Amino acid sequence: MTVATDTPQVLIDGLQYCNWSREIFEQMRQGGLTAVHATVGYHEGFRETVRHLVDWRTRFRDNEDLILLARDSGDIERARASNRTAIFLGLQNPMPIEDDIGLIEMLFDLGIRFMQLTYNNQSLLGCGWMEKEDSGLTRMGREAIAEMNRLGMIIDLSHAGERTALEAISLSQRPVVVSHANPRWLRDSNRNVSKAVLLALREREGLLGLSLYPLHLPNGSDTTPGQFGEMASEAARIMGAEHLGIGSDLCQDQPDSVVRWMREGRWTREIQATASFPLQPSWFGSNLDFSRLSEGLLSAGFGKAESSLVLGGAWHRFIKASLPSGG
Repeated sequence: MTVATDTPQVLIDGLQYCNWSREIFEQMRQGGLTAVHATVGYHEGFRETVRHLVDWRTRFRDNEDLILLARDSGDIERARASNRTAIFLGLQNPMPIEDDIGLIEMLFDLGIRFMQLTYNNQSLLGCGWMEKEDSGLTRMGREAIAEMNRLGMIIDLSHAGERTALEAISLSQRPVVVSHANPRWLRDSNRNVSKAVLLALREREGLLGLSLYPLHLPNGSDTTPGQFGEMASEAARIMGAEHLGIGSDLCQDQPDSVVRWMREGRWTREIQATASFPLQPSWFGSNLDFSRLSEGLLSAGFGKAESSLVLGGAWHRFIKASLPSGG
Protein backbone atom coordinates (compact mmCIF):
# COMPACT_ATOMS: atom_id res chain seq x y z
CA MET A 1 0.00 0.00 0.00
CA THR A 2 1.61 3.28 -1.12
CA VAL A 3 0.01 6.70 -0.92
CA ALA A 4 1.73 9.85 -2.08
CA THR A 5 1.30 12.81 0.27
CA ASP A 6 2.54 16.36 0.47
CA THR A 7 1.39 16.66 4.07
CA PRO A 8 4.28 17.37 6.49
CA GLN A 9 4.66 15.07 9.47
CA VAL A 10 2.14 15.92 12.17
CA LEU A 11 0.77 13.93 15.09
CA ILE A 12 -2.90 14.56 15.87
CA ASP A 13 -5.17 12.80 18.36
CA GLY A 14 -8.83 13.13 17.47
CA LEU A 15 -10.22 12.56 20.98
CA GLN A 16 -9.04 12.74 24.58
CA TYR A 17 -10.79 13.29 27.91
CA CYS A 18 -7.98 13.45 30.43
CA ASN A 19 -7.78 14.82 33.96
CA TRP A 20 -6.07 17.88 32.54
CA SER A 21 -2.88 19.08 34.24
CA ARG A 22 0.38 20.73 33.38
CA GLU A 23 2.03 17.32 33.55
CA ILE A 24 -0.28 16.02 30.82
CA PHE A 25 0.37 19.07 28.65
CA GLU A 26 4.12 18.55 29.15
CA GLN A 27 3.69 14.93 28.07
CA MET A 28 1.84 16.09 24.95
CA ARG A 29 4.93 18.07 24.04
CA GLN A 30 7.29 15.23 24.91
CA GLY A 31 5.14 12.84 22.89
CA GLY A 32 5.26 15.18 19.89
CA LEU A 33 1.52 15.87 19.66
CA THR A 34 0.76 18.63 17.19
CA ALA A 35 -2.96 18.89 18.01
CA VAL A 36 -5.54 17.22 20.25
CA HIS A 37 -9.34 17.29 20.21
CA ALA A 38 -10.24 17.59 23.92
CA THR A 39 -13.68 16.77 25.35
CA VAL A 40 -15.19 19.63 27.36
CA GLY A 41 -18.22 17.81 28.72
CA TYR A 42 -20.85 15.08 28.55
CA HIS A 43 -24.20 15.61 30.30
CA GLU A 44 -23.80 19.25 31.28
CA GLY A 45 -26.27 21.94 30.26
CA PHE A 46 -25.24 25.22 28.66
CA ARG A 47 -24.30 27.10 31.84
CA GLU A 48 -22.18 24.25 33.24
CA THR A 49 -20.44 23.94 29.88
CA VAL A 50 -19.57 27.62 29.95
CA ARG A 51 -18.03 27.02 33.39
CA HIS A 52 -15.86 24.29 31.86
CA LEU A 53 -14.86 26.70 29.08
CA VAL A 54 -13.86 29.27 31.70
CA ASP A 55 -11.67 26.58 33.27
CA TRP A 56 -10.13 25.88 29.88
CA ARG A 57 -9.28 29.56 29.41
CA THR A 58 -7.45 29.40 32.74
CA ARG A 59 -5.53 26.33 31.53
CA PHE A 60 -4.54 28.10 28.32
CA ARG A 61 -3.34 31.13 30.29
CA ASP A 62 -1.45 29.12 32.91
CA ASN A 63 0.14 26.80 30.32
CA GLU A 64 0.58 29.16 27.39
CA ASP A 65 4.10 27.88 26.84
CA LEU A 66 2.70 24.38 26.13
CA ILE A 67 -0.79 24.67 24.62
CA LEU A 68 -3.03 27.08 22.74
CA LEU A 69 -6.73 27.28 21.94
CA ALA A 70 -7.27 26.17 18.34
CA ARG A 71 -10.16 27.72 16.41
CA ASP A 72 -9.04 26.87 12.87
CA SER A 73 -6.33 25.07 10.93
CA GLY A 74 -4.06 28.10 11.08
CA ASP A 75 -3.71 27.55 14.81
CA ILE A 76 -2.11 24.17 14.11
CA GLU A 77 0.64 25.97 12.20
CA ARG A 78 0.91 28.58 14.94
CA ALA A 79 1.30 25.83 17.54
CA ARG A 80 3.98 24.06 15.50
CA ALA A 81 5.91 27.28 15.00
CA SER A 82 5.93 27.96 18.75
CA ASN A 83 6.56 24.35 19.86
CA ARG A 84 3.13 23.98 21.47
CA THR A 85 0.13 21.66 21.09
CA ALA A 86 -3.06 23.03 19.53
CA ILE A 87 -6.17 22.10 21.53
CA PHE A 88 -9.50 21.85 19.70
CA LEU A 89 -12.47 21.78 22.10
CA GLY A 90 -15.46 19.50 21.58
CA LEU A 91 -18.61 18.07 23.13
CA GLN A 92 -19.45 14.36 23.36
CA ASN A 93 -23.14 15.11 23.83
CA PRO A 94 -25.47 17.83 22.46
CA MET A 95 -26.90 18.42 25.97
CA PRO A 96 -25.20 21.85 26.18
CA ILE A 97 -27.41 23.24 23.39
CA GLU A 98 -30.45 22.18 25.43
CA ASP A 99 -33.47 22.72 23.14
CA ASP A 100 -32.19 25.98 21.63
CA ILE A 101 -30.69 25.88 18.13
CA GLY A 102 -29.15 29.31 18.74
CA LEU A 103 -26.83 27.93 21.41
CA ILE A 104 -24.84 26.09 18.74
CA GLU A 105 -23.54 29.42 17.47
CA MET A 106 -22.91 30.68 20.99
CA LEU A 107 -20.79 27.63 21.77
CA PHE A 108 -18.98 27.94 18.45
CA ASP A 109 -18.13 31.56 19.30
CA LEU A 110 -16.80 30.37 22.68
CA GLY A 111 -14.43 27.91 20.99
CA ILE A 112 -16.31 24.63 20.52
CA ARG A 113 -15.33 23.06 17.20
CA PHE A 114 -16.67 19.47 17.48
CA MET A 115 -20.03 18.18 18.70
CA GLN A 116 -21.46 14.66 18.81
CA LEU A 117 -25.11 14.33 17.86
CA THR A 118 -25.66 11.66 20.54
CA TYR A 119 -23.96 10.04 23.51
CA ASN A 120 -25.22 6.44 23.94
CA ASN A 121 -28.86 7.45 24.57
CA GLN A 122 -31.52 9.08 22.43
CA SER A 123 -30.91 12.82 22.31
CA LEU A 124 -32.95 15.67 20.90
CA LEU A 125 -30.89 15.26 17.71
CA GLY A 126 -30.66 11.51 17.09
CA CYS A 127 -30.32 8.05 18.55
CA GLY A 128 -27.37 6.64 20.47
CA TRP A 129 -26.04 3.14 19.98
CA MET A 130 -27.36 1.77 23.29
CA GLU A 131 -31.05 2.31 22.51
CA LYS A 132 -33.02 -0.76 21.40
CA GLU A 133 -34.60 1.07 18.45
CA ASP A 134 -32.74 3.59 16.29
CA SER A 135 -35.29 6.02 14.87
CA GLY A 136 -32.65 8.08 13.08
CA LEU A 137 -32.26 11.84 13.03
CA THR A 138 -34.93 13.93 14.71
CA ARG A 139 -36.43 17.12 13.34
CA MET A 140 -34.10 19.13 15.57
CA GLY A 141 -31.21 16.91 14.49
CA ARG A 142 -31.69 17.89 10.88
CA GLU A 143 -31.82 21.57 11.87
CA ALA A 144 -28.71 21.18 14.02
CA ILE A 145 -26.77 19.60 11.14
CA ALA A 146 -27.67 22.52 8.89
CA GLU A 147 -26.57 24.99 11.57
CA MET A 148 -23.32 23.17 12.25
CA ASN A 149 -22.64 23.09 8.52
CA ARG A 150 -23.28 26.84 8.29
CA LEU A 151 -20.87 27.61 11.12
CA GLY A 152 -18.23 25.02 10.27
CA MET A 153 -18.63 23.08 13.53
CA ILE A 154 -17.51 19.49 12.91
CA ILE A 155 -20.20 16.82 13.26
CA ASP A 156 -19.01 13.81 15.27
CA LEU A 157 -20.96 10.53 15.01
CA SER A 158 -19.14 8.57 17.72
CA HIS A 159 -21.70 6.85 19.98
CA ALA A 160 -24.45 7.21 17.35
CA GLY A 161 -26.72 4.39 16.25
CA GLU A 162 -26.30 2.94 12.76
CA ARG A 163 -29.32 4.59 11.18
CA THR A 164 -28.62 7.94 12.81
CA ALA A 165 -25.01 7.85 11.60
CA LEU A 166 -25.87 6.94 8.02
CA GLU A 167 -28.61 9.57 7.82
CA ALA A 168 -26.28 12.24 9.20
CA ILE A 169 -23.48 11.38 6.77
CA SER A 170 -25.94 11.59 3.89
CA LEU A 171 -27.62 14.82 5.01
CA SER A 172 -24.57 16.84 5.99
CA GLN A 173 -23.28 19.22 3.34
CA ARG A 174 -19.82 18.98 4.91
CA PRO A 175 -17.76 15.87 5.65
CA VAL A 176 -18.26 14.42 9.14
CA VAL A 177 -16.17 12.30 11.49
CA VAL A 178 -16.44 9.34 13.80
CA SER A 179 -13.70 10.64 16.06
CA HIS A 180 -13.11 7.50 18.15
CA ALA A 181 -14.27 4.00 17.18
CA ASN A 182 -13.02 0.86 15.41
CA PRO A 183 -14.34 -1.60 12.80
CA ARG A 184 -17.24 -3.47 14.40
CA TRP A 185 -16.42 -6.85 12.89
CA LEU A 186 -13.07 -6.85 14.71
CA ARG A 187 -14.66 -6.12 18.10
CA ASP A 188 -18.35 -7.00 18.14
CA SER A 189 -19.89 -3.99 19.82
CA ASN A 190 -22.43 -1.57 18.40
CA ARG A 191 -20.22 1.15 19.87
CA ASN A 192 -17.87 0.38 16.97
CA VAL A 193 -18.81 1.05 13.34
CA SER A 194 -19.93 -1.15 10.45
CA LYS A 195 -18.55 -1.43 6.95
CA ALA A 196 -21.61 0.48 5.74
CA VAL A 197 -20.64 3.46 7.89
CA LEU A 198 -16.98 3.27 6.80
CA LEU A 199 -17.99 3.19 3.15
CA ALA A 200 -20.36 6.12 3.64
CA LEU A 201 -17.62 8.13 5.36
CA ARG A 202 -15.23 7.44 2.49
CA GLU A 203 -17.85 8.36 -0.11
CA ARG A 204 -18.48 11.73 1.57
CA GLU A 205 -14.81 12.50 2.39
CA GLY A 206 -15.27 11.83 6.10
CA LEU A 207 -12.81 10.41 8.61
CA LEU A 208 -12.57 7.65 11.22
CA GLY A 209 -10.38 8.08 14.30
CA LEU A 210 -9.13 4.68 15.49
CA SER A 211 -9.69 4.20 19.22
CA LEU A 212 -7.23 2.88 21.81
CA TYR A 213 -9.93 2.44 24.46
CA PRO A 214 -9.72 -1.25 25.48
CA LEU A 215 -13.44 -1.97 25.08
CA HIS A 216 -13.15 -0.95 21.41
CA LEU A 217 -10.00 -2.97 20.61
CA PRO A 218 -9.95 -6.42 18.99
CA ASN A 219 -8.29 -8.11 21.96
CA GLY A 220 -9.21 -5.62 24.67
CA SER A 221 -6.46 -4.65 27.07
CA ASP A 222 -4.26 -7.42 25.63
CA THR A 223 -4.26 -5.95 22.11
CA THR A 224 -0.66 -5.64 20.87
CA PRO A 225 0.77 -2.84 18.70
CA GLY A 226 0.83 -5.32 15.81
CA GLN A 227 -2.85 -6.19 16.27
CA PHE A 228 -3.67 -2.49 16.35
CA GLY A 229 -1.74 -2.11 13.10
CA GLU A 230 -3.63 -5.02 11.50
CA MET A 231 -6.93 -3.41 12.53
CA ALA A 232 -5.82 -0.14 10.96
CA SER A 233 -4.77 -2.00 7.83
CA GLU A 234 -8.19 -3.60 7.47
CA ALA A 235 -9.92 -0.25 7.90
CA ALA A 236 -7.55 1.34 5.37
CA ARG A 237 -8.41 -1.32 2.78
CA ILE A 238 -12.02 -0.12 2.98
CA MET A 239 -11.56 3.61 3.46
CA GLY A 240 -8.06 4.43 2.33
CA ALA A 241 -5.45 5.79 4.73
CA GLU A 242 -6.40 9.32 3.69
CA HIS A 243 -9.69 8.87 5.62
CA LEU A 244 -8.14 7.29 8.70
CA GLY A 245 -6.66 8.85 11.83
CA ILE A 246 -6.24 8.31 15.55
CA GLY A 247 -8.92 9.07 18.13
CA SER A 248 -7.34 7.46 21.17
CA ASP A 249 -10.18 8.13 23.65
CA LEU A 250 -7.39 8.50 26.19
CA CYS A 251 -8.70 9.25 29.70
CA GLN A 252 -5.32 9.71 31.33
CA ASP A 253 -5.36 10.20 35.13
CA GLN A 254 -9.15 10.20 35.35
CA PRO A 255 -10.62 8.54 38.47
CA ASP A 256 -13.14 5.70 38.11
CA SER A 257 -15.89 8.02 39.36
CA VAL A 258 -15.71 9.77 35.98
CA VAL A 259 -16.90 6.57 34.25
CA ARG A 260 -20.10 6.74 36.27
CA TRP A 261 -20.67 10.33 35.17
CA MET A 262 -19.97 9.46 31.53
CA ARG A 263 -22.38 6.50 31.52
CA GLU A 264 -25.05 7.56 33.97
CA GLY A 265 -25.04 11.36 34.07
CA ARG A 266 -28.19 12.51 35.86
CA TRP A 267 -30.65 10.61 33.70
CA THR A 268 -30.82 7.51 35.92
CA ARG A 269 -30.63 6.55 39.60
CA GLU A 270 -29.40 3.07 38.75
CA ILE A 271 -25.77 2.45 39.66
CA GLN A 272 -23.80 0.24 37.28
CA ALA A 273 -21.78 -2.49 38.96
CA THR A 274 -18.78 -2.14 36.62
CA ALA A 275 -18.39 1.63 36.42
CA SER A 276 -14.60 1.66 36.21
CA PHE A 277 -12.00 2.22 33.53
CA PRO A 278 -10.65 -0.93 31.86
CA LEU A 279 -6.91 -1.51 32.00
CA GLN A 280 -5.14 0.22 29.12
CA PRO A 281 -2.83 -1.86 26.89
CA SER A 282 0.61 -1.97 28.51
CA TRP A 283 2.14 -0.08 25.59
CA PHE A 284 -0.39 2.80 25.44
CA GLY A 285 -1.37 4.57 28.63
CA SER A 286 -0.34 8.21 28.30
CA ASN A 287 0.51 11.02 25.91
CA LEU A 288 4.10 9.75 25.91
CA ASP A 289 3.15 6.57 24.06
CA PHE A 290 2.08 7.72 20.59
CA SER A 291 5.36 6.60 19.04
CA ARG A 292 4.26 3.00 19.66
CA LEU A 293 1.43 3.47 17.15
CA SER A 294 3.95 3.96 14.37
CA GLU A 295 5.58 0.64 15.26
CA GLY A 296 2.25 -1.15 14.94
CA LEU A 297 1.38 0.49 11.62
CA LEU A 298 4.75 -0.23 10.03
CA SER A 299 4.68 -3.84 11.22
CA ALA A 300 1.28 -4.24 9.52
CA GLY A 301 2.66 -3.15 6.16
CA PHE A 302 1.97 0.57 6.10
CA GLY A 303 4.54 2.59 4.25
CA LYS A 304 5.95 5.75 5.80
CA ALA A 305 3.61 8.01 3.81
CA GLU A 306 0.55 5.98 4.81
CA SER A 307 1.65 5.83 8.42
CA SER A 308 2.04 9.60 8.43
CA LEU A 309 -1.51 9.98 7.18
CA VAL A 310 -2.96 7.81 9.93
CA LEU A 311 -0.89 9.43 12.66
CA GLY A 312 -1.99 12.95 11.79
CA GLY A 313 -1.84 13.77 8.10
CA ALA A 314 -5.45 12.75 7.42
CA TRP A 315 -6.72 14.73 10.42
CA HIS A 316 -4.64 17.71 9.29
CA ARG A 317 -6.16 17.61 5.80
CA PHE A 318 -9.65 17.23 7.23
CA ILE A 319 -9.25 20.16 9.62
CA LYS A 320 -7.76 22.36 6.88
CA ALA A 321 -10.81 21.66 4.72
CA SER A 322 -13.34 21.96 7.57
CA LEU A 323 -11.81 24.84 9.54
CA PRO A 324 -9.76 26.84 7.04
CA SER A 325 -7.41 29.47 8.45
CA GLY A 326 -9.29 32.74 8.86
CA GLY A 327 -12.60 30.99 8.07
